[in-house]
Amino acid sequence: MLKQRIITAIILLLALIALTTTAGLGVFALITGVLVLIGAWEWGAFAALGTKSRLAFVASLALSLLLLALALGVGPELRFDTDFALGISLLGTLFWGLMVAAIALYPRATESWNDKSRISVMGMISLLCTWVGLVTLKAMLANGALVIMVIIMVAAVDVGAFFTGKWLGRRKLAPALSPNKTWEGVWGGVALNLAISLGFALLLDHYLRPFAPIDFAVFGALALLVAFFSVIGDLVESMLKRNSELKDSGAILPGHGGLLDRIDGLMAATPICVAILILLLGVGTA
Repeated sequence: MLKQRIITAIILLLALIALTTTAGLGVFALITGVLVLIGAWEWGAFAALGTKSRLAFVASLALSLLLLALALGVGPELRFDTDFALGISLLGTLFWGLMVAAIALYPRATESWNDKSRISVMGMISLLCTWVGLVTLKAMLANGALVIMVIIMVAAVDVGAFFTGKWLGRRKLAPALSPNKTWEGVWGGVALNLAISLGFALLLDHYLRPFAPIDFAVFGALALLVAFFSVIGDLVESMLKRNSELKDSGAILPGHGGLLDRIDGLMAATPICVAILILLLGVGTA
């Protein structure tokens, strides 16, 4: 299983690099939009939607993506609206902050969100904010480096947590949601992400614009926030799967399950990442 997971992860990373470095903003937005729609189909299982309802949910999200693309200015001869993207990212950050309470109160407060309409709204917000965030990162730096950077940061949390938890894990993080996750694993993910994030900060300092000491401090805080929200995203998906009695969100990725199983941490970390990077790097970066 581990070998299959590694092979799938490598293929995904290579495909990601090819997409982000060669595609223009419009093509990138289109392809990531298709991936979001796949995620929407999987999210329908969390809400126990029937086939027709799932199709309607996916169609609604597709229309929302189109409207957001127009509002953002994704297209030829259009100017990308970073201020609008910042607002959406702050909304996404607020949403994932509220999800912390849902995790902390699980399963006592399950009735507060456990119905089809509320779970569907949760999916709509999280998926749309993820898409807006990724497209914004691509718009800020046309070569796709910021997109790859954020995805690698999230992956570092996952990898560090997996191996540290496997070797040293003792204290359970959230046994009611995910029995295999440990506090030792979380700190291993944080440590690896901090190291990798420092490397990215040095690269941005050298190739994009000079960083002041405060900028490096902000980047360190960003690394901690990425780790925090990555774990939150993972636990929220575990909560929804446990609530709907699902092992995986789907079976599209060998060794990983569904698409949402692979991007749950990215979905939660992207909004805060985008908001901080917009404020740190400014607009017009591309």
